[in-house]
Amino acid sequence: MTKTLEKYTDYNRKEVHDIFSPFTVFTPQAGTWGLHGIVKIPDRQRDYVFLVTFGSVQGDHAFDEEITEDGILSWQSQPQNTFKTKHIQHFIEHDHLKHNIYLFLRTSKKFDRYTYLGKLAYISHDEEREKPVYFKWQILDWEIPSEKAKQMKLELAPSQVSDSIPSSTNNNQLIQTAVPVVTKRKKKTREFIARKVDFADNTAKNKDLGKLGEELVLNYEKKYLIENGRSDLANKVTHTSAVEGDGAGYDILSFDLNGQKKYIEIKTTKGGKSTPFYMSLNEVEFSRSNQEQFYIYRVYDFNPETKSGSFFVIKGNIEEIENIMLEPIQYKIVFQ
Repeated sequence: MTKTLEKYTDYNRKEVHDIFSPFTVFTPQAGTWGLHGIVKIPDRQRDYVFLVTFGSVQGDHAFDEEITEDGILSWQSQPQNTFKTKHIQHFIEHDHLKHNIYLFLRTSKKFDRYTYLGKLAYISHDEEREKPVYFKWQILDWEIPSEKAKQMKLELAPSQVSDSIPSSTNNNQLIQTAVPVVTKRKKKTREFIARKVDFADNTAKNKDLGKLGEELVLNYEKKYLIENGRSDLANKVTHTSAVEGDGAGYDILSFDLNGQKKYIEIKTTKGGKSTPFYMSLNEVEFSRSNQEQFYIYRVYDFNPETKSGSFFVIKGNIEEIENIMLEPIQYKIVFQ
């Protein structure tokens, strides 16, 4: 009976093969599934399985790979691969919303089984090194139990420094910054460290994070109005999403100093400044119909312990903002 795929569960190569390619023959110690570290899943255009063994050596090349505490994988391709290699191009162009890369890891060849750690999202690659090509990946929904890491003998490296502006360590403090500048996906050797990123989906855990961000902005708006002599307006600031739930198209009703309404949608992440975020169709439509009064407060580098972070503001119709691209990730099928 074929095993099902579950995070932090151990599998041998045959079991991995049987999950992703059950109608082909598995040959131990031979062929793609029995031997290779990168396996393309049949009949799926850009879906792959990574079978990674830490500490491997191939020819003169010793692989130096690791995972950080926040789930960032440093990974190298095979030594013969260049930027023009087809699957390397697929990895550089990888979009985790469209295609899947499944990570199976063992920390030594002494282990027969690999642990499934989850799917990967591309962060960056080093544009100055090939043969092999060096990548950074985010392991999605990273929350490995400490006992499992200990069992695997997986030693996690310290989290690497974010490339965004560090947030304040003071409690309940929000620091405004400029809107991020668009950057390339690749990074040069001297810059090749992991960005602080957050590719999490809209899970309950991230809803809790969103509520903390909303409360931080709510207090920020009230304080701003009071400090500028508009206590009358501060008393009218409303946490709309808490009062009536999601669906209004914004989270907070606030005001500028002239008394004009501000409809504020808050998007919060523990990740860095350029981390992508999601908007519902309702929110996009509301930004279009209320573009003179619609604001997105993008809270980033958020620290749930100190309830502090940084933020920048996007104002207007989100569909018309320069350097912002809306990417459809889900479709509704309508019968006509």
